Order: sequence, then structure tokens, then C-alpha cells
Amino acid sequence: MDQNKFTRAEAWLRYADDLGLGPYYRDRAAPQPAERLSSGAPPEISAPAPTSSPAVAAAAPPRSSAPPLAPKSAAVPVFVPPTTGASLFEEHIEGDTLDRIRTDIGPNCTRCKLHKARTNIVFGVGNPKAQLVFVGEGPGRDEDEQGEPFVGRAGKLLTQMIEAMGLRRSDVYICNVVKCRPPENRLPEKDEIATCSPFLFRQLGVIRPKVICCLGSCSAQTMLNTNQGISRFRGEWFDYRGSKLIATYHPAYLLRNPPAKSEVWKDLQKIMAVLGLEPKKR
Repeated sequence: MDQNKFTRAEAWLRYADDLGLGPYYRDRAAPQPAERLSSGAPPEISAPAPTSSPAVAAAAPPRSSAPPLAPKSAAVPVFVPPTTGASLFEEHIEGDTLDRIRTDIGPNCTRCKLHKARTNIVFGVGNPKAQLVFVGEGPGRDEDEQGEPFVGRAGKLLTQMIEAMGLRRSDVYICNVVKCRPPENRLPEKDEIATCSPFLFRQLGVIRPKVICCLGSCSAQTMLNTNQGISRFRGEWFDYRGSKLIATYHPAYLLRNPPAKSEVWKDLQKIMAVLGLEPKKR
């Protein structure tokens, strides 16, 4: 850089300091990318650094995205938004509980359009101190009628999967990205996920499981903040705020594609190895 350019740059920086703009070009930490925990090249998963969520009225919830994944050599702690004046949508609230989250959602939530055809809010079920949490996409017809996740045909298959791992449904926790049934069992839309997923993140923050298993693309894409297909990263380990996260196919997909069950069993065996479980003896 010649002397004239250096002088002009120095003058501009002094002027910026006079305007109080110094923090915008000094002391800025580089964003941390997401990484696989296993060997091999990581997928191109977008995981921007989180920012503090402002207190927002329930009628107009803030835009939500999945918390970023900590890198493999995570020396920098995950940022937690301040709890002062925290809204119902903060991903971390001091002293949070599952009962408080359920109360914050309320029995008559109208935050997104899914409420229009809903029968019951499907919050979640299972052990509040579970080491393993299964996260699906949203309730189906049976779940909407009974108010409990995974109780239809796909739910019965999930129960069989859990029992094959040597566990019972009561040993794990089961929940969904959205709490109300999407019409005709369609996938939740982006605005619906943005509205409801902060409650899921709070649930995971309270339970703090050792392993999170995402069931299907919608759940995995929400948790990993990516639009890539699940086949790109199924069966790979990621870090989610201290929990190990893995994605596998949804039980409903297995009902339509039985040969994929062998792939899912491989994924479940990886989870069992982490949790020190032995398969159920037949």
C-alpha cells in the first residue's frame, strides 16, 4: 500500500471511530462452521452464528433457525442469549422446565396457521431425563386425535425400533419439530417451522440428552440448518450443544420402503454403541 492510500485509510478509520463505528470493524470473531464428528469431508451445511433473540409478542414470533453446531474441536463455548427480558421463544431460559415450555405454548396456540385444523397440541412424551431423544417432523392424524407423538402405524414401528435397542418408550423422549398436525400430513412449511421450532430447542435444552436422533429430512434439516437431502448425511455424527446428533430415515418412509430398514438398524446400532446398549435378545 502506498503512502497516500495508507494516509486515506488511516483518516477513514479515525473518522469511523469518531462516529462510534469502531466495534463494526474491530474484534469480530469469525463464524464457526459445522463439522462431522466422523472422518471424511463434512457436508456443506449452513450454520450461521446465533444472535440474541429480542422479546417479541406471541402474535408475531421472531424468525427462528436451528442453533449452530459446535465444531469438532470446540474450544469456543456455544453462545447462549441473555435471559434478561427473555421471550417465550428464547432457546435458553434460566431454570426452564418442560412444564414451563408446555405452559408457554398454551392450550390454544394460534401462532401459526396449523392451529386452524388442529384437534390437539402434541407436545412430547417420555422420560424428561432421557439419554436419547427422537425428533420427528410433525403429528399425523392419530397423533392429532390422541395428543401424543408417534402412536399411528409409524409410531408402532418406532416402538419396535426402540425395543430392538433394548429400551422402552418410557426410557426415551419423543417429540416433533412442530406441535400441530400439518393438513393432509404434508411437511411443515418454513414459516411454521420458524414459529414452532424454538419450543423444540427449549425442550432439548431442558432434557440435555446424550444422543438426539432426527427422524426424516424435515427434522434433520431443521436441526442442522441445511436444505440438503438426508441421504447426504444420514448415519453421520454431529455435535449439538454437547449432545451427539445423528439422522436416519423416518419410520413412515420405512413403511413404504422396507429394504431401508437395514440401513436404519445400522444407525440405531451406532446409537447403542454410544449409550452402551445391547440389542434385545429374541
